[in-house]
Amino acid sequence: METPDQRLNLLDYDFSDRHQGKERKNLRETDSKDGDQAPITQLQPITPRAGFTLPVFACAGAIAALRHLLDQQSLLLDVEPGVRTSSPSLIQGEASDNVTLNLVEPAESATIPIEQLACLSATSALAITRSDPGDNLDLTRNTPIWSQVELNLAGQNEPFVIAGGEGIGKQLERDGQAAIYSYAQRLLRSNLLPLLPSGMKLKVTITLPEGQALALRTSNAAFGVVDGLSLLGTSGIAQPLSAPGQLEEFREQLRAKAVNYDSLVFCMGENGLALAPALGLAPERLVKTANWLGPLLAEAGLLGVKQILLLGYHGKLIKLAAGIFHTHHHVADGRMETLCAIAASQSLPHPLLQQLLDSPTVEAGLGLLREAESVRSVYEAIAQRIDRRATDYIRKQSEASVAVGSALFDRQRQMIVKSAISEQIWLSLTKAGE
Repeated sequence: METPDQRLNLLDYDFSDRHQGKERKNLRETDSKDGDQAPITQLQPITPRAGFTLPVFACAGAIAALRHLLDQQSLLLDVEPGVRTSSPSLIQGEASDNVTLNLVEPAESATIPIEQLACLSATSALAITRSDPGDNLDLTRNTPIWSQVELNLAGQNEPFVIAGGEGIGKQLERDGQAAIYSYAQRLLRSNLLPLLPSGMKLKVTITLPEGQALALRTSNAAFGVVDGLSLLGTSGIAQPLSAPGQLEEFREQLRAKAVNYDSLVFCMGENGLALAPALGLAPERLVKTANWLGPLLAEAGLLGVKQILLLGYHGKLIKLAAGIFHTHHHVADGRMETLCAIAASQSLPHPLLQQLLDSPTVEAGLGLLREAESVRSVYEAIAQRIDRRATDYIRKQSEASVAVGSALFDRQRQMIVKSAISEQIWLSLTKAGE
């Protein structure tokens, strides 16, 4: 008979070894002579490695390019503490292929390798870095980032300009403006302006040569970003939320919450965590799950949790309706097929079903359902199915009976649907907070 801890170890293996086999070994070994199974062994949790977000690599390249260009012009300036570059021609005694920069958020420095560096002309230079998101399942891993700097361009009025080159997405809602968001802009300004000689003007252009191809594998278009990737994020650190080792940290957080509460709110990401308090849900009951819903649902059952409210973006939670309990796209998808199948169960016309199946994202599918005034029937069926599949999953994995209710919101954080069970759980949670 497996103990609860052993059962969860097997659950962890099922999700992680499938796509990162180097992280785990088989938990059961069979003796070839008699077929007996060796006891299940406990594995030491693997600490996941954090990495950096795309803006950090873009900024490091820009620093290297600017310093190199100024050096070639014999205008090299002293660098403020926390922002320094290393090159034999610039600073002796350091490695020749690194740049150290201030991350701004958080207030610490990072050292980034520079892969290639060259002057393109007397007023322009280019540096190339390569993305390292750490132990995350991130499609930008190893993608090159080109950072070009140009000084005193004719016709440039502003002293500092940031532009998006090929592979940087365009924001449809902002007349095609480059998808370089506030953190990336602050990072570039904070690190580059102290290096710029007085009276000079600087233009920085960030290019992602693989960005347009990679964007086809994302849902960027549903969020109004086309033709490339975004330089987004609120921090320079890429936390390894999708790495198998991160699961243990989430388990510890869940265990701490379950000591004090038997009704909890599972939020898959930052959108849910930000939305929940605004909707009257107590922050101390919130549990972040990232993509690890399956193991954490099972663990909640083993810990004696009685009620779980699943609050999440519909494009993620819909996977549970299909029985997919690890929601990272590297593991499984099937979102459009699930949406189409459930819409068919509600007797929607065939032409609309075909449109749903052909939709690029669930957000686009939701738009079609809104036009057809069919959102309520389809999404109520989705929510009911999520509730049932999640409850059955917990019972199967932990032999516990837990009430699970789901609440789904869209990309504007507007609620689409609450299941009947989630309404009951929601009421009990808000009453408990009074």
